[in-house]
Amino acid sequence: MALVRCDFYSDVLGFGTTMSVLLPEPPSGQIGLGGSSRAGDFPTLYLLHGLSDDHGAWTRYTSIERYVAELGVAVVMPQVHRSFYTDEAWGRPYWQFVAEELPRKARAFFRLSADPAQTFVAGLSMGGYGAFKLALRHPDRFGAAASLSGALDLADRAGTLHRPEDPRMWQRIFGDPPAIAGTDEDLFHLLDRPGARPPLYLTCGTQDVLYPGNLRFRDACAARGIALTADFSPGNHEWSYWDAKIRDVLAWLPL
Repeated sequence: MALVRCDFYSDVLGFGTTMSVLLPEPPSGQIGLGGSSRAGDFPTLYLLHGLSDDHGAWTRYTSIERYVAELGVAVVMPQVHRSFYTDEAWGRPYWQFVAEELPRKARAFFRLSADPAQTFVAGLSMGGYGAFKLALRHPDRFGAAASLSGALDLADRAGTLHRPEDPRMWQRIFGDPPAIAGTDEDLFHLLDRPGARPPLYLTCGTQDVLYPGNLRFRDACAARGIALTADFSPGNHEWSYWDAKIRDVLAWLPL
């Protein structure tokens, strides 16, 4: 795999930002690492970071590069700061950035497929919320979506969880008071939209503080007849869990 740090200017955000990109390479003489040859544009996984992370977290704390080496899939990891992948009430339009500008820029820079059947999104924690929001608001753009320990019940959690390092976070993103329930920022509300959805995969550790919200999301999908693959197993909100579970996500994706 080639690992590229791409620094570029975002017209949407109004400043320079960064994405890390993994690109497939053909098999070579490199010891201990395979490769994949593929003609045409690469299937693409947009892999989203969590609240305290950045574009480099997935490559620093997991072996994602090694896991995708033989799959022939590109991985795009953007930086969105502490935005919850949302057009912030008092901040920057991160939803517009990740939903519209990011794929356009990434495809202009790299040989990435524009075929929805070959385009996937996944993320952890805040990024799990972002991945499902992208898939539920734009189901025609993705072949599958996965959430790892996602903050899925945000309408219930926002405003109740104090972040001492960022005390006005919820108000900055969602307004004062935070307006989420019943809007397009509410994943449970999005489940009521008519129409087809891409396959959804959810995994969360049973010791995770976000486990109850993940259970509620699973039950909400079941009540609406929405197909969802759910995996609950022992684990906490930590990288050792996500390093293991991203392999299950990759095995599940229709690559």
